[in-house]
Amino acid sequence: MRFLNKPDNSREHENSNALFETVPVPKAFMTLALPVVLSKIVSLIYNMADTFFIARTGDTDLVAGVSICAPIFLLMVSLGDLFGLGGSSVMSRLFGQHKDEEGKRVSSFTFYSAIATGILVAAIMLLLRAPILRMLGADGQVFHFASQYYTWIALGAPFIILTLIPANQLRTEGLANIAMLGSVAGSIVNIILDPIFIFGLHMGAGGAAIATVLGNVVTDIIYAVCISRKSQKLTIDPRMARISPAAIGAVLAIGLPSSINNLMNSFGTALLNRSLIVYGADKVAAMGIASKVNMLVTMIMISFAFGAQALIGYNYGAKNKKRLREVIKFDLTVQMVIAFAGGGILMISAPQMIRLFMNDPAIMETGAQILRRMLPGLPFAGIFLVCSTLFMSAGKSLPTLILSLSRQGILFMIVLFLLSGIFGYTGVITAQPTADFLSALLGLFLLKASKMDNEISS
Repeated sequence: MRFLNKPDNSREHENSNALFETVPVPKAFMTLALPVVLSKIVSLIYNMADTFFIARTGDTDLVAGVSICAPIFLLMVSLGDLFGLGGSSVMSRLFGQHKDEEGKRVSSFTFYSAIATGILVAAIMLLLRAPILRMLGADGQVFHFASQYYTWIALGAPFIILTLIPANQLRTEGLANIAMLGSVAGSIVNIILDPIFIFGLHMGAGGAAIATVLGNVVTDIIYAVCISRKSQKLTIDPRMARISPAAIGAVLAIGLPSSINNLMNSFGTALLNRSLIVYGADKVAAMGIASKVNMLVTMIMISFAFGAQALIGYNYGAKNKKRLREVIKFDLTVQMVIAFAGGGILMISAPQMIRLFMNDPAIMETGAQILRRMLPGLPFAGIFLVCSTLFMSAGKSLPTLILSLSRQGILFMIVLFLLSGIFGYTGVITAQPTADFLSALLGLFLLKASKMDNEISS
């Protein structure tokens, strides 16, 4: 691939600056966020297809085995966000200050750091496969299927982690459409390969994992080609990967809390599965399906929140407070509309949505009950997302870290322990929306305590 002598994209460069500086906020917001949303919708379709094909085996233990491995995938996402979100936060502020060369070096550093981290993670996960799966609650026949899925996901760690880097950083240059292209292409490959490997080649859970890894490989290749040919501000030239200790510290200051947030998601999912497994594998399977359905709304909310991150970071770096306030207000409005509209639709159609994946009366009834308990937390999750991405984009590491530890970490653990102890199974499935509510309150409190609200409004 070429690192030099790129075609002249100066007009695109000027247009990207205008997008961040002068284009009306709703249009700029949607220009950056909609490609993220569309790519996530395709990813959701893949997730749904993946769950659909696995559930079509009719084997509850297989579904439970794959569900138990969900924290492993979330772990890899968290490590990708360490460099993807940390790097994009630093880069968006640098671009807002017109320090493009420094931003380009950060992009190269994070690209190759992700590859090195993925290789290390793959080695550790394969070495500790059995104890990790036991820790996640896998046992008996569930362990057999979980091990199949886990092995291939572990081997694909470098490719899975790497996809998060360009996916986040392309938006800092206004190239959200390219980020969408890579994500969509990988998801389509995944959807096509799922039935081939699961049923055609009779590989079951392992086949689903192989399809996931190959989809990420395709995404990585597309991103690398597009960056080398289209981008003016990003690079994959390894000669530019050296950055100062201060720049590394700036990436990690936001990347670590962002990574911890996903680690907490992984931890929370593992803790939830362990709490449910005592009530039977069918409860874990129902939770896995209900969680995927709930993602129809939550992932769209997350996509809009993170689609706005580059716009927030750029204007914070440029000290354009008026435009920054407009972005945050519009972002919060979008979150509430999605939460109430999407949540209402899923509340009404919960049994039908669960039945799409597994036409088992017991799973359908349990899954619908779990899903309906999750949905009241959506508006509070929206408030949490706006606060979290605001702190992240502005480089406020301490409140970002605190929020990262809360929603599916410390707060969730406390809530799950208390509610399960008092109400048993009902308390377990009510823990997440309760944690969402408390996390939203915490985000608003930190906004006041950090005086960030005064800093924006002054």
